[in-house]
Formats: sequence, C-alpha cells, structure tokens
Amino acid sequence: MKKLSLVLLLTTFSLLGQNEVKTCETLSKINALIQRDHYHPKPVNDSLSVFVFDSFLDVLDANRNLFTKIEYQKLREHRLQLDNYILQNNCSFMNDFVAVYKLALTRKKKVLEKIQKENFDYTTNDSVKFSKKNFPFDLVSTDIERVWRKRIKYDILEDISKLSSNLDSLTQNFPKLEKTAKVKIFDTNLCKVNSILEGNNRLENDLQNNFLNIFCTYFDPHSNYFSMDAKSSFMSGLSMSNLSLGLNIGFNEKEEIIIEEIVPGGPAAKTDKFDKDDVILKVSNTKGDEYSVSCASIEKIGELIFSDSNVEIELTIQKKNGTIQSVLLRKQVMKTTENAVFSYIAEAETKIGYINIPSFYSNFNGYSIQGCADDVAKEIVKLQQDNVEGLVIDLQNNGGGSMEEAIKLAGMFLDIGPVSVLVNNKNKQTILKDGNRGSVYNGPIVLLINGNSASASEFFAASMQDYNRAIIIGSKSLGKASMQTILPLDENNQQDFVKLTIEKFYRITGDSHQIKGIVPDIALPVLFDSITQREISFKTALKYDVIATKARFNPFSKTYFPKIIELSNSRVKNAAHFNEISLANEQINALYNNPKKPTRLIFKDVFNDIHEIDSLWKKVKKIVESESKNTISNNSYDLEKLKFDVFQQDINRFKIKEVKNNPYLEEAIAIINDYKNLNK
Repeated sequence: MKKLSLVLLLTTFSLLGQNEVKTCETLSKINALIQRDHYHPKPVNDSLSVFVFDSFLDVLDANRNLFTKIEYQKLREHRLQLDNYILQNNCSFMNDFVAVYKLALTRKKKVLEKIQKENFDYTTNDSVKFSKKNFPFDLVSTDIERVWRKRIKYDILEDISKLSSNLDSLTQNFPKLEKTAKVKIFDTNLCKVNSILEGNNRLENDLQNNFLNIFCTYFDPHSNYFSMDAKSSFMSGLSMSNLSLGLNIGFNEKEEIIIEEIVPGGPAAKTDKFDKDDVILKVSNTKGDEYSVSCASIEKIGELIFSDSNVEIELTIQKKNGTIQSVLLRKQVMKTTENAVFSYIAEAETKIGYINIPSFYSNFNGYSIQGCADDVAKEIVKLQQDNVEGLVIDLQNNGGGSMEEAIKLAGMFLDIGPVSVLVNNKNKQTILKDGNRGSVYNGPIVLLINGNSASASEFFAASMQDYNRAIIIGSKSLGKASMQTILPLDENNQQDFVKLTIEKFYRITGDSHQIKGIVPDIALPVLFDSITQREISFKTALKYDVIATKARFNPFSKTYFPKIIELSNSRVKNAAHFNEISLANEQINALYNNPKKPTRLIFKDVFNDIHEIDSLWKKVKKIVESESKNTISNNSYDLEKLKFDVFQQDINRFKIKEVKNNPYLEEAIAIINDYKNLNK
C-alpha cells in the first residue's frame, strides 16, 4: 500500500513538474510576443502581479466560499512575487494554487456529502447576503459547514420558487417539492466537484490556461491566450455544423453557456421559445443520454450535440425571469450565409431602404467570394430599383469584424479621402483612405447604433459622422478603438495562440472613440443601456486620448442637421414607446444599483425575492414585442426569389417580425421624412 502511495505521489509530482515547465515556456513566449508587438506593452512588475493574482483568485473562488482565510493568506504570499517568478522562469508557484484548490474542492465535497444527509429547517432566522462587489476572503474553517448549508438551502428555495408564480400552490406542495429540489441541488453541486477532481490533468491545464489568459488581459481586455482546448472546439463546432439546432452559443461572465443568437428560420426560431441570453442548463437526446451543463465536461456536451446521429436534442433553458423550460428540437441543415447582410423596404410616408449588418464579415469562411461591403452594395442596388428615398443602416449589436470591410463600406458613401488614422506601438501614423472615386449611394442616411455596436462598427460610424454623411441615432457605442490579430506563439508548432492588440485607430479629426464611444447625434432610450458592459468597465482598457494628425478631408454640408435633430428630439420626448422604455430603465437601474437587502432563508421571503422582477419582466417583454407603425416588405428582386424557396420564406417571416418590432427604425424613417421636407 505504501509502495502504491509512493508511486501515485511521484506520478503527481511528475505531472506537476511537466506542467510547471510548460507553463513557464508558454508564459515566456507570450511575454516576448507582447513586449515586441503589443500596441502599449507594460513592464512585468508588481502592478501586473497584483492584477493577475487578484483576477486569478476571483476565477478560482468568485463566491468566497471555497478558500479559508488562512489558505488565501498562504497564496497571498505570491501576490507581489508573480512578476519575479515570470522573469526568472520559475513557475513552481502554480503547484501551490493547484494544491490549495484541490484541497478546498475535496473539503467542499466532504461537507456537501455530510449535510446532504441532514433534514433542513426552513424556519430559522438564517439569511444570505448579496453584493455586486466581491466579498473578502474571510472564511473560517469552523464556519464552512454553516456557509454551505445556507447556500444550499437558498438554492433549494430558489429552485422551488422558479417553478411557479403561485405562492399558495407551491407552499401546499412544499414537502414534496423540497425533496425533489434538494436531490437536484446536491447532485448538481457534487457532480460539478467530482467532474473537476476526477479530471486531474485537465484541472491543471484549465488553471494554467486561465492564468495565461489573465496574464494577457493585463495588457488590455482584448488580448487573449488561446489553446487548442475543448471550449474552442465546442464553440466552433456549434457554429460550423451542417446539421444545426439553429442557435449560436456563447459564454456569459459567469461562464454559463448562453444563447447568443437565434438563427432565423432554424429549428429553435420555429418554436418561438428561445430568447437571447437564455442559459442552457441541460442537454439530452432521445437515447437517454443526459448531461447537466453545470457539471458535465464541455467535451461530453459537445459530443452529444455535434454527433449527426443525435438528430433530436432536448435543451433545458432558464429564462431571464428565472423560469425553466425544456424544448425538444430536431436538427436541420442550416446555411451559414443566412447570418449575412439583409435588407427590406420600410414605409411611413416615405419609402426607405433598411439594411441590417450583423457583423463585418470577410469572405464568410470560404462560403462566398464576397464580404460584408460587397453584400451591402448588392442590397443597395436592389433597393434603388424600387426607388427608395433614403437609407437606414442598422449596426445595433454589431460587434465588429474585418476593418478592411469597414473601410470599403465607408468608401461606398464617400467620394474620396481619409477615413481613419492607425497608430502602432512605435507611434507611427498610417492614414487609411478610401481611394475610389465616386459612391454607391448619395441620398440621406441614418445609422442605428447601441452599446453593443463595437470596433469595426464604431470605425464605420465614426467616419460617417466625421464626414456629416449620416445622422447617427441610438445610444453610445461600446468604445473599443483597437485592432487585434491572432499570432501563433511558435510558427513551427501552432498549438498556442495569442489574440494581440497591435494598433489603435483614431478618427480623422485626431479624436478617439476609445472609452468615449461614438456619441449619437440623437440619443434615444435603449433598454438596459446603463447596465450594458462597455469598454470603460474593463480595468485594463486602453486610455482615451487625442492625437495631432495630418489627415485632411472635406466633410459634407450639415445645413439641415440642427433642425432635423431638434424635430427628432421633440418627437422622441412625446413618443409613448420611448417614454415606456425610459420608465422601464428607471426600474431596471434601481433594481441593479440599489443594494440588495439580506434574504431570510424561509420560503416566502426567497419566493418574493425571486419574483420581485416579474412585473418588470412583463413590462420589458411587452415593450420588446410592440410593433411599429411601419410597413415592412421585401424589395422586388427578393420577392421574386422567395417564391421558389420555402426555407427562405420561413427566415423572411421571422426577420420581418424582428424589423417590425424595431422602434428605432420608425424614428429613422421620420428623420428621413424631415430631411426630405426641409430639402424641398
């Protein structure tokens, strides 16, 4: 037995030693790459050490219920030393993090197994506290059972509360519901712990990858480390699969798997049961395979979803209001290009062309010769054949993409001239120009943006604003004015990559929208706007500044702009729909910003806590689903094509409904009407 233990011990140290060497080699290569090519490389010093340490501990124990105060203090000895270790190529410190993390997880498992056998009392005066800021690491070993008992009790009561909005009904059936919820909550927690502990080597790799990524984000939030790991294959598999559920999946800040986009006309869209940001809780197939996302490995979930033999998949999702539902989906072949640019004719007094640009894609992964800009040009040609009198370009929720496409697109609406200024880490300025004479479209343009319009979207919007070529409406954009490229750490062994910020771009005026964002000419109320995460919320975001530039340009006349803005502001002020959004935002802001009181661990209190937002959620849903007064129709060219494509007809119906629910389009049309009337 002793011999076996010794072998296991030696094996463990051997693995730790191998990981230690690999971590140091990778860190050294990352640092060399960053110091050489990053736009604004920072020294590896105590400032880096503190940021990396604090961020890493936040990843390992975000809720402060895993490490004791003594364990934290032991690890804290590394807080001001990480920079020295990195420069000395000594990564043995990772052994301490791995060892303490495993010890804490093993202890958590034992505590859960112990309290699982208890009968919980839901009539005590115990309560739980909530905070948007991280709690301190002040957990005492003698309090661990009490802390986890309270946490599990709250989770059980929360789980029951989400089953229904009828308190009396749930209270009547509480004993039975509590028994079921208790099994579920303990199973989920234990499953998650076991999954981490049993994947011994994977645990160390995950910690290493997290550490490397945090190291990169110290230099700026958009520089990241990428390995050939399960997460990237999982995400790429979902987006590239021929047989698809019609959902684009992502991760939120809690590392939960969420629905990022519902593909129009796909299996998910047809059910009308999914919304953006729904959290996926469970995945199962018709063969009896079932995985809880909270505890199963990404590989297992991905394997279940990707296999073409699993044609039918059931997803259990949690909505924003907390309700949980299961939806059975049957996969179908999806065309990736359905996420491309699309257009409609929108009418309210004036016939205008509406163009939606979901992203600044380029060459669409080989599915098309053209990119985003060329696709927009095609849509403009179609719309002009139907004699539109203005153009609305929708960049809401467009996270960016190819800068080359953004430059080409700007050039389609300008005659000739500079569109932006790029600056590298040697302070060298490169003026980006539209070198093509003439433009594709010369009429009035309104651009729609919001807090999720980022990067290439902001680049394009800034050039249009600087040239007075369009009126921009909506809410302030994200505020990201930097360019990234993905570089391998080793050209001969392309297994590790860094997405690196290599340049910063400025407006042709010399101003920057970094942090500042693109400020719309006409500000419109947007749901959840004040709590939308923008560039300014990142600790390591590049700073806002202004440069002197030699770029010379001839802006269009803005004679009518002041009057148009005045008319729009007056209209918005009196618009019932926008007033409803403003009132809902006041409630959202109060809910989000006001400190939350402690909740007693009795069913009624937790139920009231969970359902506090029900009325607000209904109000938000009503606002989102309200139809505008516009008439939305296809252009003549698309209408003819649709006659022979049933699949496209489904997509078309979905998109028309979405456009019809866009209140910003209604105001954009009114602005073009104003322009037309003032220009008579």
